[in-house]
Amino acid sequence: MTHNTGLTPKFQPELTPPLEELEAQERRLVFRQFTYEDAWALGSLLVEMARERQAPVAVDIHRGGQQLFHAALPGSTPDNDAWIDRKRRVVERYGAASYLVGARFRAKGSTFEESSRLDPDEYAAHGGSFPITVEGVGVVGTVTVSGLPQLHDHRFVVEALEEFLDKTLPRNRD
Repeated sequence: MTHNTGLTPKFQPELTPPLEELEAQERRLVFRQFTYEDAWALGSLLVEMARERQAPVAVDIHRGGQQLFHAALPGSTPDNDAWIDRKRRVVERYGAASYLVGARFRAKGSTFEESSRLDPDEYAAHGGSFPITVEGVGVVGTVTVSGLPQLHDHRFVVEALEEFLDKTLPRNRD
C-alpha cells in the first residue's frame, strides 16, 4: 500500500488553513460506527504511514474514556505521550479538533492559553487530535498523533481518516 508521502522528516512552516477548511474536515470525516476493530485498523494505518515516512510519532486512539490503541515509533519520546493527553483533553472538552480549537482562539485575536482559563499543563490546543464522530451519535472518541510540527500532526491524522473512511464508507464526499 502506498500512501501520500507529502510528509517527510523535513518540514516547511505553513500558514494556518482557514477555519472553514478545518470545520469542513470535521463535517466530512464521520464514521457510521466505531468499533474496537476500527480502532485497531485506523491505528495500524497511522503506524504504517508513519513508518513509511520515518515519522517520529506516537499514536493514540481513545473511545469513551478507554484507550483502544497506542503505539510509539522510533524517535518519539515520553513527552509525546504527555502532548497526546493534553491535546486529547481539548477535543473531549470542546468536541472539535485540537488544531481547530486553537485556530478559533487565534482568529479572535487571542490564544488558547491566554483566553481558555484552562491549565496549560492539562490542555493544549495544538494540532494532532481529531474527534471520532459517529453519525447520529456525535463525538465518541479521539485519534491523536504527536511528534511532528502541529499542523503536520493535524494533517497526518486527517489524511489517515480520509483514507480509512474512503475504504470503509465508499461514497461521495465534500
